[in-house]
Amino acid sequence: MSKAQYITGLRAVEQLVATDPTEIRRIYAEYQTVNPRVEAIIQTAQKAGVDIQPANRARLAQMGGEARHQGVIAEIRRSTVLDEAGLRTMVEQRLEVVDGNPLLILVLDGVQDPHNLGACMRTADAAGADAIVVPRHGAAGLSPTVSKVAAGAAEQLPFASVGNLSRVLGWLADYGVRAIGTSDKADSSLFDADLSGSVALVMGREHTGLSQGIANRCETLVSLPMAGVVSSLNVSVATGICLYEIARQRTLQRR
Repeated sequence: MSKAQYITGLRAVEQLVATDPTEIRRIYAEYQTVNPRVEAIIQTAQKAGVDIQPANRARLAQMGGEARHQGVIAEIRRSTVLDEAGLRTMVEQRLEVVDGNPLLILVLDGVQDPHNLGACMRTADAAGADAIVVPRHGAAGLSPTVSKVAAGAAEQLPFASVGNLSRVLGWLADYGVRAIGTSDKADSSLFDADLSGSVALVMGREHTGLSQGIANRCETLVSLPMAGVVSSLNVSVATGICLYEIARQRTLQRR
């Protein structure tokens, strides 16, 4: 039996109930809550046919782990989670759609902090990314903390956990998806790079950046200009800057 997947926090559960209640197995809500937002979630979910299970605070804390549950937790089906085969199918289907919109995939090479992963997912969803890809080992995976930080994006954005990131970048290149990696040692600036077409944006691990093998798989390495005294940015901040530079260039190309 697969492990249950939980979404915690008012904002994330509210968005899931509003946008895709069919993905919810059941909702656990605090007994006799006085929070009107929790009451509104329960009423909306019941109208959608979602099973509501009362739970005390200790039970909610146990399910939510380190994430604050805020009186409500949703158990979900996680249909957006992909393995490598599912990712390949998604890419093939996406590239078959002739709509003028190139593919954008965010690849995280070993991001370990669930807060960083959640923040990256939130920005990726906002910037129009098609999927996030992470290695199966040595990296943060989906969790209640990630879902809460992602504020609903974790339930909408396809998430692929793969055994061999280098191999995935290889077959993405075969489909014409260029791997653009980030490195503070790169000579080329992000703002000078051509980010047109289908792109896999590859971000490195906290503190150490891209592994050498993954860097070698990238068609281009770019850096962020640093004008102050700090030498690097948090990975989620750097990811946001890169994703929105891609979005900016695409907007200009459509004009």
